[in-house]
Amino acid sequence: MTMMKFNLKLDLELKHRGPDWSGLHQHGDCYLAHQRLAIIDPASGDQPLFNEDKTVAVTVNGEIYNHEELRKKLVNHTFRTGSDCDVIAHLYEEYGEDFVDMLDGIFSFVLLDSRDNTFVVARDAIGVTSLYIGWGLDGSVWISSELKVLNDDCEHFECFPPGHLYSSKSGGFRRWYNPPWFSEAIPSVPYNPLVLRHAFENAVTKRLMTDVPFGVLLSGGLDSSLVASITARYLAGTKAAKQWGPQLHSFCVGLEGSPDLKAAKEVADYLGTVHHEFHFTVQDGIDAIEDVIYHVETYDVTTIRASTPMFLMSRKIKSLGVKMVISGEGSDEIFGGYLYFHKAPNKDEFHRETCHKIKALHQYDCLRANKATSAWGLEARVPFLDKEFINVAMSIDPEAKMIKKDEGRIEKWVLRRAFDDEKHPYLPKHILYRQKEQFSDGVGYSWIDGLKAHAARHVTDKMMFNASYIFPHNTPATKEAYYYRTIFERFFPQNSARLTVPGGASVACSTAKAVEWDAAWKNNLDPSGRAALGVHLSAYDSDTPLSNKPSKAIDSIPRMMEIPAVAIQI
Repeated sequence: MTMMKFNLKLDLELKHRGPDWSGLHQHGDCYLAHQRLAIIDPASGDQPLFNEDKTVAVTVNGEIYNHEELRKKLVNHTFRTGSDCDVIAHLYEEYGEDFVDMLDGIFSFVLLDSRDNTFVVARDAIGVTSLYIGWGLDGSVWISSELKVLNDDCEHFECFPPGHLYSSKSGGFRRWYNPPWFSEAIPSVPYNPLVLRHAFENAVTKRLMTDVPFGVLLSGGLDSSLVASITARYLAGTKAAKQWGPQLHSFCVGLEGSPDLKAAKEVADYLGTVHHEFHFTVQDGIDAIEDVIYHVETYDVTTIRASTPMFLMSRKIKSLGVKMVISGEGSDEIFGGYLYFHKAPNKDEFHRETCHKIKALHQYDCLRANKATSAWGLEARVPFLDKEFINVAMSIDPEAKMIKKDEGRIEKWVLRRAFDDEKHPYLPKHILYRQKEQFSDGVGYSWIDGLKAHAARHVTDKMMFNASYIFPHNTPATKEAYYYRTIFERFFPQNSARLTVPGGASVACSTAKAVEWDAAWKNNLDPSGRAALGVHLSAYDSDTPLSNKPSKAIDSIPRMMEIPAVAIQI
């Protein structure tokens, strides 16, 4: 008989994710370890959590928003804590492995049943929380929230797929999340702005469940501004308001004079939030790149570009005593908000592209939102990725989502129209209809230009010429990508690690398939929104390939002879 060993490594490598408590439970050769970030029931919700006789133990990363409703279904069970995650062990006792779809929230959990020495692992529907699985030569199975725990002990490891469950009884995965949109069949429900509005308001308000200080991330774009507006509107009267006051705190980051800082300040003033504006310089960001890659665990260009200002902002937010923020990730994938969607040829391709983007979120925006914040012990909640809201939004006939300039319909028109209330406005009109600005662009256009200039000083033409021999998988196509890849490989040299990062051609965050929508994009491949030629108001000049574009920031960045090493403090 092969002994299956489950081990979740309790180590300083993950201390940043949960500074409030370290818990360890052992049964035979099975171990559960947990670093807790206490959001609900900080006093008694330490993990691992157990059933009544402690035969079932569970360790969880996440939030279960319908835990009070679920507790009412478990009338014959006794709960040890007030933690929202306390329902999981009892649901397993009552319903077996099929209970996962009953959970409304974000989560990655491992459940150990000592009665038969089996375990169950599950990840939330979209992959908002991060999770990896690995296998050792000795037959062991390892689960962790981050790669860095697995790379020394596993022969092979990979991303745990979102919406899936792994059972030691069957020794394999099965998908528990099976929504109608997953098949990519074209929906036909007529667009109803009030139905969409109410669904999103419900998604935001359920995320006000907290026992610790919180706030909203506010870039001044449509998505974060709507999140802030709804939160401010419904905060009064909630338990959170009684504990921490009725005035909402908002946070924004950017280079001095950036588009986001200006718009966010205007929205904050309009909503009456306590606004916190954080500035960073291009050099501040460059100095943090190594830390960002270590924590976010990717070499994807657009993810690193956006993660860096978010990483810097999260440090500032945590220093203020805030432990949870609500953010606007996911809207662009659901509604076709990226500027390249302007060129979608028909509603079928438009819809299929949104499906592909949602399915890949765990490798991009969810990865950034989870790990850039968790690096500082901060939790991010994302109402646009609420299961019920996605079902409503993805059932809309995609013809209504199509961008039609001649009819005055810009990107995400259905979302903008849903909150265009003349009597009780949610936002100023020009904010409600502000053009999509990708986060890595909105923090300041010179940020990306500065990154490219910095990479050009450290990656030579000769290095690029031989790139396919050094990095045969996902070969870097630009000096910026090569620069990030060398840092990533230094931290994570295993082949399994490099396979966790997606690749392929992209323009303005598109999939490789969508690049075919416009022939002009093929020579201007870059994840920046400004690469959407003819769409973005500040688009790059189409005459010059992006990799060769001059940068105003070049002269402001000191020349160095080699790639600098930054010491990592854990």
